[in-house]
Amino acid sequence: MAIRNLCVILVTISLSAYSSLSQAPPPPSNSTCNDVFVSYTYNRGRPIRPFDPTNQAYRFESTVTVLNNGRDELKSWRVYVGFRYKERLTSATNAVLADGTPLPGFVGNGTEFVGFPETDLKTAIDTAGDLTQMEVRVELVGTQFGVGDPGIPLPNNLTLVNDGYTCPAATTQGNEMHLCCTRNVSSRPDNNLEDNFQPRQDGDVIIMYDVTRTYENYYWAQVNISNHNPLGRLDNWKLSWEWMSEEFIYAMKGAYPSVVDTRDCIYGSQGQYYLDMDFSQALSCEKLPTIIDLPPTSENDTNLGLFPLCCRNGTILSPTMDPSKSFSVFQMQVFKMPPYLNRSFLIPPQNWKINGTFNSDFECGPPIPVSPSHFSDPNGLPSKRSAVASWQVVCNITHFKDQSPKCCVSFSAFYNDSVVPCSTCACGCNTKPSQTCSANETALLLPYSTLLLPFENRTSEALEWARIKRMTVPNPLPCGDSCGVSINWHVLSDYRGGWNARISLFNWGDNAFADWFAAVQLDKAAPGFEKFYSFNGSALPESNNTLFMQGFPNLNYLLAERDGDNPRKDPRVPGMLQSVISFTKKKTPGINVAGEDGFPTKVIFNGEECALPAIRPSSGHKTNAAPFAFVIVLALLFIH
Repeated sequence: MAIRNLCVILVTISLSAYSSLSQAPPPPSNSTCNDVFVSYTYNRGRPIRPFDPTNQAYRFESTVTVLNNGRDELKSWRVYVGFRYKERLTSATNAVLADGTPLPGFVGNGTEFVGFPETDLKTAIDTAGDLTQMEVRVELVGTQFGVGDPGIPLPNNLTLVNDGYTCPAATTQGNEMHLCCTRNVSSRPDNNLEDNFQPRQDGDVIIMYDVTRTYENYYWAQVNISNHNPLGRLDNWKLSWEWMSEEFIYAMKGAYPSVVDTRDCIYGSQGQYYLDMDFSQALSCEKLPTIIDLPPTSENDTNLGLFPLCCRNGTILSPTMDPSKSFSVFQMQVFKMPPYLNRSFLIPPQNWKINGTFNSDFECGPPIPVSPSHFSDPNGLPSKRSAVASWQVVCNITHFKDQSPKCCVSFSAFYNDSVVPCSTCACGCNTKPSQTCSANETALLLPYSTLLLPFENRTSEALEWARIKRMTVPNPLPCGDSCGVSINWHVLSDYRGGWNARISLFNWGDNAFADWFAAVQLDKAAPGFEKFYSFNGSALPESNNTLFMQGFPNLNYLLAERDGDNPRKDPRVPGMLQSVISFTKKKTPGINVAGEDGFPTKVIFNGEECALPAIRPSSGHKTNAAPFAFVIVLALLFIH
């Protein structure tokens, strides 16, 4: 009997053990990944006010994990999360948004995260499997719309963005998405590259943040903004960033905060720590300061100026135009706060942004550590001085879907007596309720004489021209182009050995353009370019289809619009410049000037791409030379 009971007990124990084994949890999803493991886990959520059954908001808490199981250190990790439920992110630990968006911010179209303050993930080999150095966990808190229990608001995409890695589609299991990204054999790190440094990148605008001197509680940094886009520029640049550890700017050379405000220091923790500091001498305690350039009159200012390459009124020219004026530099004294009072503990500000007037928007990446910059010795010695630490911020031009151009182009030709004007609402439309024009109708063809008239003064001539040409006139009439700058491209002549064009620039704004430049892209005709007659122009060396032009030295000025000679009856007059351009056909056999080949496919003014009309002048109607001559004579009168 005792033996029978013992057998029952053994069988029971055996079955229990088998049951326990069969119900053991599966191995973690990262256990089979031998390179970089990335996961997104939805932890919890709940509805929040206001309660709206049609568009309910929910708090969500999620975790992004990046684990380096590979043989190579993962430098400056970047992960893309394809949010899709109109998410607004409130906070993120151990990371910032790569595009510089401060939190809270909208991320509903997807966003990239980059590490901060630690940017690199070491390997298990180098750390003896220390997860604190191999792994980063980013805890996210935010708001999403429309997905409540039992739904799980997972993103539609998840991937590692770092160059040199191949990532499969993410696998979804319950409340988690994960994937294992493998390093391409051909992209193994360069063993000659200095440890802890990333290779320097190129972009439209490069910002260098160089720490030149460091002390226990403050340091001096030099900021260099350089334009690398051959057809780009910045006017009245404004630079901003976000301090992450309560830093503040005490002094500057070569630039200045747009708002001098130290209240956040006086009433904040900075004032409590630096009890003996005179904050009336400080410049900025804002977490998100905006820095502007100084005017040329401050160049010799003993407090702010006397710094090389500063004080250009915020103008950074194209390197094609003048390499010596394609960058701007300033210095600043930055005070730190506990617990970072160590001369070797240096972290750059994050979330960089730069923009200017009449310029495209830029999207800036995070600062990445690069090898220390070298500077010429200030005493003139034939040696170089190294920065203590350097970071590079790469900014590239970005175009948003709802962004309107700021300039437009009209087309005309000697073989047609009508001008194809700038498109309706080329630079946006007036949204005032009193507007009585149509934003959808095609712009009316115009006689040459109207090119020098503001849009509001063209109506009668446009209607008369439509009557003469028997063209249909819509009701209401098309809206204007609303552009501050318009450019007319006129095919002037076409003969057996070559052809000529004339380009005219019109400034309808209140501000003149100093040091202007323009560029035209001619896909087939550019190789035949010979010369500009009134502009300083040439073929762009880096391109086989683009012509670059600017004014001659001391004449590079496009005036603003002004009153007519008799303001009571004469319309306002635009600032205007023009030049004839000659081409040969020897290098472009078969070119069809009267077709598409004689007209540019892209026009740029001061770094902005201009809106082009949808059609070209047809060759079906020969010109009457009188209107054309009238424009030339009138133009010459206005120039003089």
